[in-house]
Amino acid sequence: MGGAPGKLWIGPSGWSYPDWHGVVYPAEARGLKPLTYLAGYFNAVEVNTSFYAIPRTATTASWPGQVPADFRFAFKLLRGFTHESVSRPDPAMVRNFKESVQPIREAGKLGPILFQFPWSFHYSPQTAERLRHLAEAFSEFDRCIEVRHTSWLRPEALELLRTLGGFCNIDQPLLRACIEPQRLVFGDTAYVRFHGRNKLNWFARNIPSYERYNYMYSEDELREWVARINGMLAEARDAYVFTNNHYRGQAVANALQLRAMLAGASVRMPPTLARTYPHLASFAVAEEVASVSANAAPTLFDPPR
Repeated sequence: MGGAPGKLWIGPSGWSYPDWHGVVYPAEARGLKPLTYLAGYFNAVEVNTSFYAIPRTATTASWPGQVPADFRFAFKLLRGFTHESVSRPDPAMVRNFKESVQPIREAGKLGPILFQFPWSFHYSPQTAERLRHLAEAFSEFDRCIEVRHTSWLRPEALELLRTLGGFCNIDQPLLRACIEPQRLVFGDTAYVRFHGRNKLNWFARNIPSYERYNYMYSEDELREWVARINGMLAEARDAYVFTNNHYRGQAVANALQLRAMLAGASVRMPPTLARTYPHLASFAVAEEVASVSANAAPTLFDPPR
């Protein structure tokens, strides 16, 4: 890329979790809009609900007005496209998904569409063909592809991914041929997702889904990624970084830590989060502290409205 570094877009994956109330959001706050509140601390979110069901257009149309002008939404593609073994995507499903993201696109706030495939999606001629059809179906969008099995690190597999979209760099438990952290940028967009390193539950069955992502990254574990992300920013126009370890707001805590590390400055955090995770105090400034401290570092984002 050369010249000025790319733009960092950072935030958690999702924003509507019941266990965030009293941890991320105030326990008692009538009329609070979680998306608007979160947009006071981050400039992007990854839409998690679109993986489970295509959002209603009336719902997505309400989101741009709840966030600042300089804000992005990255959408996870519906799991019916990525987790079901169909050779070609259903045209009606494609059309419905595109309609659901159109209000965000028209508002100029649409980031990439994430194709998130499971670990069981190994590289083969059949999966390569399936991926080609899916990329063609969403050819007008910026696409990033998440694969989790090391078979996709073969040169021919990486070349295929390069031609079809951006590469999603992931942090996941290193078990059974799981892809280890990379620093790959294909095209103008870099993408990073943090899933946590919960080895005990990563492949466990018959557990609540949130337990798979129940993990708090240590400061040292996050610092492993600072150089990688800065390298991506040197190559890409836009770098999207999302934390998916959502249980009890750990994703918000770790995303704020990363913001602080990458900026080299303290950042504000929700007061409830500061009280829940006191270890963040060394580099994250609680809102009530920032409001009275003349020495508080400037923040990247406007306070919640």
